[in-house]
Amino acid sequence: MKKFIVETYYTCTFKTVHTLNNLNDQELAKIDSRNDGEVEVIDVKLNNRKTKKIGDSKKSPEKIKKTDGLFSSSVSNKVTDSKNQGIVNDVNPIKVKDNARFKMPDRRKGYIQKAQIGDHKVYLHTGEYDDGKIGEIFIDTNKEGELVKAMMNNFAIAISLGLQYGVPLDEYVDAFIDTKFEPSGNVIGNDRILSASSILDYVFRELAISYLGKEELAHTPSIASTKDITSENADDKFLKIVKNITSKGFVRSNYEEKLVDLSDVRINLKSKN
Repeated sequence: MKKFIVETYYTCTFKTVHTLNNLNDQELAKIDSRNDGEVEVIDVKLNNRKTKKIGDSKKSPEKIKKTDGLFSSSVSNKVTDSKNQGIVNDVNPIKVKDNARFKMPDRRKGYIQKAQIGDHKVYLHTGEYDDGKIGEIFIDTNKEGELVKAMMNNFAIAISLGLQYGVPLDEYVDAFIDTKFEPSGNVIGNDRILSASSILDYVFRELAISYLGKEELAHTPSIASTKDITSENADDKFLKIVKNITSKGFVRSNYEEKLVDLSDVRINLKSKN
């Protein structure tokens, strides 16, 4: 693992409280020159814009000296005293966001599902990681205007970015299942979904069945058997190879039921003279 030296900057918000015997212009004019005020720390936040990686450059010590000179010694001492007295105990802990994006491989698996909702044809494209998890979707329709097509394409991009940043597919399924808008009605072309209340209801119902195994969202029972493919006998070398090259969403995790045994098939490749 690589180790980096990071120059971290914090933004400290504090206030100075002065006690005035008389509220007049003379007393207010003397506030700037008074050093008897009480310093109270309000908040301490991490400044992400200034925080950066540093190396062997000589500029970093000079910048630190300049920032140290912005505060007088009396104010800095009072800030440290207030910290020791427990004034900043209620400050929220500093949280650094982990913006790690798991990008899709350049050559990826997936499947295309064509279906018809009412008079509208919908094409659902999916992309998968090497382990079979879904990482992107594309939604195409045939009878929509340019505005609706642009909205659907950008909606699919937003969902894909969320999946690549770690948002679980369950969250999207719970949010968009049973949404109602036109087109809606009978679904033709999908063997597990017979009706949908909207395009989003159909799309995330299909994804939930194919990638999450939520059979309760399907309208027809699964044709494949309920045999557990995660058993020890199923995890042989050949089945592992099939899982690596087959789309999990296309076969809906039913690898054994989709296999065709060609062990007894012999092909004569000898050419005729």
